[in-house]
Amino acid sequence: MPHAVQDPNNSHRTMQVVNHVRALIEKGTLQPGDKIPPEREFARALKISRASLRTGIGYLAAMGVMKIRHGVGTFIADGPPDLGKASLGFMGALHGFQSWQMFEARIILESNLAALAAERSKEEHHAALAEEVAEMFASLNAPVQYLVHDVLFHRIIAQASGNPILAAIMETVTSSMYDKRRKTVERATDLRESAEMHREIYRAIRTRNSQEARKMMEKHLRLAQAAQGMELPGERKLSTRPRKNGKTSSHALT
Repeated sequence: MPHAVQDPNNSHRTMQVVNHVRALIEKGTLQPGDKIPPEREFARALKISRASLRTGIGYLAAMGVMKIRHGVGTFIADGPPDLGKASLGFMGALHGFQSWQMFEARIILESNLAALAAERSKEEHHAALAEEVAEMFASLNAPVQYLVHDVLFHRIIAQASGNPILAAIMETVTSSMYDKRRKTVERATDLRESAEMHREIYRAIRTRNSQEARKMMEKHLRLAQAAQGMELPGERKLSTRPRKNGKTSSHALT
């Protein structure tokens, strides 16, 4: 996939959507559980294209502020969304967090969340995970959209763990990860391998195999760490796992 130069206008329009939604929430015009206005009406109010609006909504969904229910509509997530709160990414910029440190924390946290999800998840979680996996396969040629579903998949696992404290910690990590990944996602390659790995994690959770869920999540994150090291020319390159055919693995995204 050719490298893409990020369009600053796209980032501006995305934040335009974010700021507009934040203002509506702060005014009380939109409250948790409310359905947002129709897409055409919303885009017209912001004077942006519907495509730009969808990108902004995808950003908000990945950040946990909105929930997209296919065939029903888009809603403000239940609970008190706080768009003004400093993210882990901001703290990382201040204190010099390294990429490898973030992945080390994620491996410890998410591998255990996956194991808990295998033990405690409900049918509704299985259905939601299956839907996100299907959306990943449907978005193989659209990296930005793929990333949204990737992030949502990991969020559902955190929720399925049954531990709201760990889920809250994971939410902070997810927000930081998404903010960074959306800037480089167009450089990701071989999204199919990533989607297949997510499917294996889902199967382990659905079949209540906590040991396999932990193992597959750790494997997925280690491959993702290597792939992201190759995407960021400014960072130290990480070695990639050789495939059986002699080529290197390009496992992408989260």
